[in-house]
Amino acid sequence: MAMSARSVSSLLVSSKQGDGGAGFSSRSLLLKGSKLGSSSSSGLSFNQQRKPRNLVVSALNEAVLTGVVFQPFEEVKKEVLAVPVSHQVSLARQCFADECEAAINEQINVEYNVSYVYHSMFAYFDRDNVALRGMAKFYKESSEEEREHAEKLMKYQNIRGGRVKLHSIINPPSEFEHVEKGDALYAMELALSLEKLTNEKLLSLHRVAEENNDAQMTEFVEREFLSEQVEAIKKIAEYVTQLRMVGKGHGVWHFDQQLLHQE
Repeated sequence: MAMSARSVSSLLVSSKQGDGGAGFSSRSLLLKGSKLGSSSSSGLSFNQQRKPRNLVVSALNEAVLTGVVFQPFEEVKKEVLAVPVSHQVSLARQCFADECEAAINEQINVEYNVSYVYHSMFAYFDRDNVALRGMAKFYKESSEEEREHAEKLMKYQNIRGGRVKLHSIINPPSEFEHVEKGDALYAMELALSLEKLTNEKLLSLHRVAEENNDAQMTEFVEREFLSEQVEAIKKIAEYVTQLRMVGKGHGVWHFDQQLLHQE
């Protein structure tokens, strides 16, 4: 039904309040007591089935949950989250398997044993009748580095709530003379074998952490040891190659000087 807008007596639009502001309902248009006239200039018409423009549909008041409901005071009642009472038990230990704890103690022993061998090499090359101070410097620094690795593992063991257990250390050799290769090359080849052995043990340690689903321990081993270990293997492998090229004569002294002044 069409109507002229000249004599519209009343137009009532009801509104309803939403959560964020006012909105119109599609059923709220009400026209009352209109008298129809005719006008050629202002022919505004209304249709009962025509919906008002710019309608805003109000949102539902109820929130929609899309995640996991966290109830901390209920979840902390789990037995695995209980705080130990005994002072003999670590309060920090969580998701740390006994196998991981034992593997770390074994790796500590590996690092100390390698450090001990390097310390013996330092003492040998520092003798007055050997007098390769560059080699002595290199092995002293290597010994200190391996000891630092052991201490780093001990620190991590304590962080995870484990117990450090130090095992016995094997007596290293004190003489590194070799008739065919010479002492410098023989000792460097031994150092390369020790670095490869250490890397093998570190990979085993990483594997134990993976088997026990210990993501924190795998990340620790990768970040602190694995990259550095392969770099050490590469460096010592180059030293072995250089010593093989120079032989046992005057070239060893030049190689030793290079190590001595290397920062």
